[in-house]
Amino acid sequence: MITIDHPPANAWNLAAMQSFEKTLELVEEDRDVRAVILTGAGEKFFSAGFDVSDPGDPAETSHMGRTLWKRVDRFPKPTIAAINGYALGGGLELAMACHFRLMIDSPNISLGLTELNLGIIPGWGGTQRLPRLVGRARALDMILFSRRIDAQEALASGLVNEIKPAGELMNRAFELAETLARRPPIAVKCVLRAIAAGLYEGLEAGLEVEEQGAILVRSTKDREEGFSAFREKREPVFTGE
Repeated sequence: MITIDHPPANAWNLAAMQSFEKTLELVEEDRDVRAVILTGAGEKFFSAGFDVSDPGDPAETSHMGRTLWKRVDRFPKPTIAAINGYALGGGLELAMACHFRLMIDSPNISLGLTELNLGIIPGWGGTQRLPRLVGRARALDMILFSRRIDAQEALASGLVNEIKPAGELMNRAFELAETLARRPPIAVKCVLRAIAAGLYEGLEAGLEVEEQGAILVRSTKDREEGFSAFREKREPVFTGE
């Protein structure tokens, strides 16, 4: 699990970005990690986005935000955003880059891309990912009017996959991560890579990467295990080989 821990609002400055980058590298290289949960420290904020009080280089911070959020979007292992508090601006953009989003069901917590209130725009992927999740009209409404939505509306719009009471959010996140961890790692990686290629490079590129993945998994031990388990009517045990 990766915890965004930069009080009071878990906002992002240059140092936080650099630390996050190192953490992503470690998680990606660790073969024992098969799914990743991202959440915020404390009980009020998942992340409030860019740290406007950052004395560092805001241009470099923003560049890293765009780059790292894209890396999360294209991460080779499933990522789950456990939205335990406010997710605003770059914080919501990070959650949208994750493969799954779970949110605390509380009327006191909201999501939004509120950058226009500051005279700027969502610059870490928000203008592209939000319309893909909720549709163009709703995305324009949220961005142009800096409108926040609660958990119920987020679920109805497709922005989050599930909502849970506060006491159940992390349990559900770990349950989902454990289920994903039992899936065949090489096949999971191939699926994530193919979907990302289709979104970023287009249908033809996505189909090409899909074909490459289909060829690759044919020679894996996980494939043999999957077929054996099916014939023997038991649960497969995938090793990532």
